[in-house]
Amino acid sequence: MRKFFFVLSTLLTLACATTRPHLPMVLAREALSSAKEVDAARYAPGQYFKAEEAYRIAVGLYAEKSYDSAIEKFEQAREYAEKAENSARIERQKAGDEAL
Repeated sequence: MRKFFFVLSTLLTLACATTRPHLPMVLAREALSSAKEVDAARYAPGQYFKAEEAYRIAVGLYAEKSYDSAIEKFEQAREYAEKAENSARIERQKAGDEAL
């Protein structure tokens, strides 16, 4: 009976561990990809490079298994990348490079 409770408590403890941030990582990567497609590095360099930097830091934190910090940085990278994409689309439209 003691073995059963020991195994059960061990499994419950492992179940409470922080999960890997797959979704935030994928969303940030896709947002960066979308920003890159509209040439955000040229039209919105500040936001784009902030997004790249936050993503790079998040990947490092992920590798170190600091998942909570990595999630925050991935979300920050996604936000910067989305802003860069939107700004780049507006600037391209103003420059006549892209139609609505």
